[in-house]
Amino acid sequence: MMPQQLKYTRILLAVDCLIFGFESQTLKVLLIKRKLQPYQNEWSLMGGFLVGEESADEAALRILKELAGLSGVSMEQVKTFSKADRDPTERTVSIVYSSLIDIKKFEEQINHEYEAQWFKLNEIPKLIFDHTQMIAAGRDYLKKKAALQPILFGLLGEKFTIPQIQQLYEEVFESSFDKRNFSRKLLGSELLKKLDEKDKSNSKKGAFYYQLDKQINHYNFNILLNLAYNQQ
Repeated sequence: MMPQQLKYTRILLAVDCLIFGFESQTLKVLLIKRKLQPYQNEWSLMGGFLVGEESADEAALRILKELAGLSGVSMEQVKTFSKADRDPTERTVSIVYSSLIDIKKFEEQINHEYEAQWFKLNEIPKLIFDHTQMIAAGRDYLKKKAALQPILFGLLGEKFTIPQIQQLYEEVFESSFDKRNFSRKLLGSELLKKLDEKDKSNSKKGAFYYQLDKQINHYNFNILLNLAYNQQ
């Protein structure tokens, strides 16, 4: 008796790169214009198929470099999108990779061959396929990570004020925080080191600069969770 032959559907594997950027106290996302049919010249994330023997991680780095010119960006897998009808041309599964960067540090790398452009998250144009849902999933992932690790502090440079870090948290979490509670909890966290220097750009009194205390080898995750989700 012959063994039963298994039938498989041909499925393509793709990678989409979701790059969030921070500039002028605003969270943005990097988009390009698609050069292929269908949806030629429509806005999209940086995406492409795995080729040769490369892994998904390697494909993500290659695609980001080829389509946006960016290198040296650390990306993480966020979610896999696999609905059967997500791509009208052929059954395609896409692995979404995401990163959060300081736009100023990478602005000279941007390759404009595909008209790469930063958009504010509330001004995103119509996107191809399910890329709008990819951005939403990436933002949820960013919120969860920022609530557990001090990743947002590094976007403000070596020194920052309490109002600056609060504005960044509000931007990421889409929420307004009580200034007094936010300051009290952050200063009580022992995450920061106060500097003697002040930022007087917004007032004569000024606001003291702080640095993330790099001597701390562990962080109180509850502090960051409270900053993000509990302002009582």
